[in-house]
Amino acid sequence: MTNPQPGLVRPTVTERDAEQIARSCYGIDATAQELGSNQDRNFLLIESTGARSVLRIDHPVFEDASRDAQHLALDAYADAGIPVARVLAGPDGALTQRWQGLAVRRSEFAAGEPMLDCGYLAPTVIEEFGALAAASVNALATLSHPGLDRAHMWDMRVAHDQVVALASSITDAHLRRYVLDAASEANDLLEPLRQALPVQAIHGDLTDDNVMGVRGEDSRLHPATVLDFGDLSYGWRIAELAVTISSLLHHEPDRPLRVIRAVEAFHRQRSLEIAEARALWPLVVLRSALLVASAHRQLEIDRENAYAESRLAGERAMLEAATAHPPAEVIELVLAALGFQGVPHGAGLKPVAPPAPMDRSIQAPPLRSLIPDLDGGIVTLDPGVESAALHSGFWLEDDAEDRLAAAALADGAAAVVIPYGVFRLTRAEIDTADAARTWPSFTELVVAPGPALRVSIPELQPGPWRVAIDGASNGVLEESDAPRRLRIAILRADAPPGAEQFCFVQPDLVPAWGRFTHDPAAILGLESLTQHDASQDELLRRERIFASAQERYYERPMQIERGWRHHLIDTTARSYVDMVNNVTALGHGHPGVADAVNRQIRILNTNSRFLYRELAEYSERLLALLPDEAREPDAERGALDTVLLVNSGSEAVDLALRLAQAATGRKTVIALREAYHGWTMASDAVTTSAYDNPFALENRPEWIHIADVPNRFRGTYRGDAEEASIGRRYAEDLGADLERLAGSGREVAGFICESVLGNAGGVLLPAGYLVDAYRRVRDAGGLCIADEVQVGFGRLGTSFWGFEQAGVIPDIITIAKPMGNGFPIGGVITSKRVADALATQGQFFASTGGNPLSCRVGLAVLDAMEAEGLQQNARDVGARLKAGFERLADRHPIIGPVHGEGLYLGIELVRDRTTMEPAAAEAAAICERLRELGVIVLTTSERSNVLKIKPPLCLTSASADFVVRQLDRVLTEGW
Repeated sequence: MTNPQPGLVRPTVTERDAEQIARSCYGIDATAQELGSNQDRNFLLIESTGARSVLRIDHPVFEDASRDAQHLALDAYADAGIPVARVLAGPDGALTQRWQGLAVRRSEFAAGEPMLDCGYLAPTVIEEFGALAAASVNALATLSHPGLDRAHMWDMRVAHDQVVALASSITDAHLRRYVLDAASEANDLLEPLRQALPVQAIHGDLTDDNVMGVRGEDSRLHPATVLDFGDLSYGWRIAELAVTISSLLHHEPDRPLRVIRAVEAFHRQRSLEIAEARALWPLVVLRSALLVASAHRQLEIDRENAYAESRLAGERAMLEAATAHPPAEVIELVLAALGFQGVPHGAGLKPVAPPAPMDRSIQAPPLRSLIPDLDGGIVTLDPGVESAALHSGFWLEDDAEDRLAAAALADGAAAVVIPYGVFRLTRAEIDTADAARTWPSFTELVVAPGPALRVSIPELQPGPWRVAIDGASNGVLEESDAPRRLRIAILRADAPPGAEQFCFVQPDLVPAWGRFTHDPAAILGLESLTQHDASQDELLRRERIFASAQERYYERPMQIERGWRHHLIDTTARSYVDMVNNVTALGHGHPGVADAVNRQIRILNTNSRFLYRELAEYSERLLALLPDEAREPDAERGALDTVLLVNSGSEAVDLALRLAQAATGRKTVIALREAYHGWTMASDAVTTSAYDNPFALENRPEWIHIADVPNRFRGTYRGDAEEASIGRRYAEDLGADLERLAGSGREVAGFICESVLGNAGGVLLPAGYLVDAYRRVRDAGGLCIADEVQVGFGRLGTSFWGFEQAGVIPDIITIAKPMGNGFPIGGVITSKRVADALATQGQFFASTGGNPLSCRVGLAVLDAMEAEGLQQNARDVGARLKAGFERLADRHPIIGPVHGEGLYLGIELVRDRTTMEPAAAEAAAICERLRELGVIVLTTSERSNVLKIKPPLCLTSASADFVVRQLDRVLTEGW
């Protein structure tokens, strides 16, 4: 192979020339617009009919044999089903034409959008790029042609030489040294692998710049048509993937390890050999370094090349991302992802016998091989996600580990072990877009105060491992009247520099560091407690035993094992702001609720047919929370003075419907379209949402009548200026329904309505609607049921109950979700007259509804809500949050109306604010991206286009601001 040309000046061809070429070589009249290129000239041709094609003028250095090989490659791609822009023949049938000594080709115009500037790439899109690279090498695997055997600067076999040759063009000395050092380190890692890397025909430039994307149903841009075969040649097969991956790095340069998904996808379609897996990341670094060096060289020889200049920042970002982690670290991640063995795990870890004298027939006590003179018991701390010692937010204290260790030492322990490889909850961070460094690569010891102790570094059998110890000076743990710390690590000889610092690593790096390090428990006589992320195993376990109809959040779900206040924590100690759990209104892990459960379950738990204090006490507290006018006798409805307790919102709604029918002697119940009320037989009957049941409107039982939903954004009557008249018109339509029902002999028993349209995403009812609707229903002899399961209990901030917002008093109120802060409690509040009607249908009883434990939990919730001012917090933080979302709407047109009040909000996403076309696919994708950034938000509404915002009521201003920032980031960068 001859030496390739280091940079070429583009042929001198203008847009007017391109138009002349189109006429003389192809017989078409077209206007030409230049497209970017480093070494050739490319023009978009637009004919008067609107037909488009692309004209390419090759640099004279490229030979006809290379072009012939490219045409064969296009055929191979097409045969493999890979979309390509085919070359269009001239009038003489030739694919290559001549103009003033230059080779000219015209290709089909590839429809779609450029992938280069599409911002963030979702995991599925990254995987598709990897699969496309695999499809490329599979399609070209048998291609052979003399035109493929050519020397060019982008052949990764000569990449290092090219970087060295071009680096002098980089005038910034610091950048030049950075590029050369990165290339040199990568080349050193690559050198031993060269002869083992398979060679074949490859595209050589399969990048985001040479792939046109198409919008999928999920609204994302997906790679589709492959362009520009100008770098086609023989090359390392793995270079195809390396080139593709390097081009993805600038899309989210601060998270380069996400591209390993592309490696996994490639491997599924074209198995990589271990040498290729080891060579991949060094090649990514080399490619990125070459891009930077080449861009500077191109501008040096072709200063008018705006295309090359525009690429500088992105190519620098690629190199910075490629070198953000030591290459050895990423190599190990790749090996782990593909299932390749690195250094055999555990090799050479058989401990040498600890110092004599000791009875060799008896196992050495823990730590004896390290501190022979240690005298006393050993305690192992659990700093992990499920640690019982870290309850009530104690894990957030900066000195939590020190205090736990000090307590164990105070109880007489000689030493405390904080184990290797356990994701430490004590190292978790809240309100962060990136996972914290939670996984320790070492074992930590806290030794009790006392005299100096010898520290003996355990010897390992010959092998790739070594022991490192921090905290002992010259083999001695100094005398001290304070606890002393030792860190012990077992490291592979090829671990990246800095490993001696006994690092904590982020969860996505654990697969590598679990191979660079080993649990010292093997040589210290301790039990190994090492953890790795087991979420995928748990997902498979769930899928084996759960019904397909049971919902699950997220494409790639995390495994949640702890919660605290408005935060959820997965098994890697990654924290998320929880914006959807309105069940746990007080927040997760509330100590008051926990204490109430622990205390009551030890005393008594029975059923409500017995007499005990808690049932009446809790019922009285609930009634006291009603507005005064609700508790005062009313000639028509009576006072709301009776409580019936059940276990869930579905049961509460079920009971409320039964009460209405029993009290009126009628059957017909009116429910609103698009509503959700529960999953029992009766509560599902009034659930009309197509989101939960696509056939909801078709299969309602005969005793249900569905009325129009008063949604002033999407309903029959819309608008803001005439909101009062809108409410009146919806109520008038409801009145007409009541008249038709009566005329057909179906007098109404009850009308059920959420006080805020929760399933629609927190849409507030039009002014005056509920007052008018309640009046009409009562005039018709029916009862009014307020479903407060989601919106009651202070969530709206300005009132404790949602119906207070409308200025009405229902006949029946259903409550549930927040009552027990996750403990199953539900209830119905009504008048004694209505409740006593149940006697006509037999006695009422719920085995666990209203039991002492449930009531005690309910009381604890009410106490905490008052003591912690959660209703006021919902008002204040909710207003702050809504204002933040509305500010985002000023900048991001995808945000339509921002619904709701307090901490029951909904962000409606639309493709057009005038037509209100739902952005459902976008909403789902945005939720996935927000999860990556530490925010749990999910979709709701029949159209699945509303981000539902209903967090625990303890949400802080800091977390609210964090959520707004992350949503802004997603809407700015992409999803």
